[in-house]
This record gives sequence, structure tokens and C-alpha cells, in this order.
Amino acid sequence: MARLEIIKYPDPRLRRQAARVTVFDESLNQLVDDLIETLSGTGSLALSAPQVGDLREVLVVDIPDDELRPRVYINPEILGKSAWGLVEESCLSIPGIVGNVFRATQVRVRAQDRDGQVVEQDLEGMNAVCLQHEMDHLAGKLFVDRLSVFRRLLLRGKLAAA
Repeated sequence: MARLEIIKYPDPRLRRQAARVTVFDESLNQLVDDLIETLSGTGSLALSAPQVGDLREVLVVDIPDDELRPRVYINPEILGKSAWGLVEESCLSIPGIVGNVFRATQVRVRAQDRDGQVVEQDLEGMNAVCLQHEMDHLAGKLFVDRLSVFRRLLLRGKLAAA
């Protein structure tokens, strides 16, 4: 396992869309292991492959209270959302920026595991929020894109300096 460098805003690679994983091999397993290792040293809760320069649809979520930690999602898709609310978010790729984002706090997700097996899960709370945040990375979006126009204006100087 290796700790990978996390790409920081405004690097244009953060705006690229990831591609579906079609090959489930040792390279994919190595990426998953490296994402978990990289995340473990950050104090954060989740990390996606595009944040380390790999454009495959892979993300990991590691919530301390979760008995299934870390969770690995490959080619995730959200099947349903409910219980919407404002949640405070930050991002390893945009250090020092925190903002409230409107997200579902309950989701149903379908994804594949490391072996390519399809799994469906109902997530709530931080697991649901982190999944959506990281899925945004897979689509080339950042949480700051979801902030209110007013909040983005207030952060404009900080974002420009990043």
C-alpha cells in the first residue's frame, strides 16, 4: 500500500469525469488499498480516485462508528434519496473551506465491490452524505459548486488563493 498525493483545487484534473470500472484486477485492488491507506492518514471520512489522479469510478468511505468500515464503492449509482437537509462539508482537495450543502441524509446505492459483485445498501447520516460528496468527485464536481451563490461570493478570495 502507498499513500498517494491528494490533488488540490484549482487543479483542472478535479473537474474531469471518471470512467466506469470494467476490469476487476490487481491494479484495481491496489488502487482501493492505496485509497484506504491515503485516507487513513488524513483524519477525513472519504476519498475518491479522481482526488488522487486516477479517473476510475472508485471511492472509499471510512466512518469511525461504522462496523463495515471501510466501505468500498466501485461504479456507484444512487437508486433513491430521502430525508434532505443542510449538512456541513469540507474536502481534502479544498483545504480550509467549509460550507453547508443541501443533501439527502438517506440514500439507496447500488455499486460493485472489489470482485465486481453488485451490492445494494441503504445508507443514512454521514455514510449517505460522504457517498454523495465523493460521487460528485466522480462526476468532476466539487462541494463548493453546491454552495449558495452568496456563500461562493464570500469564499471567492479564499478559493482564488487556493
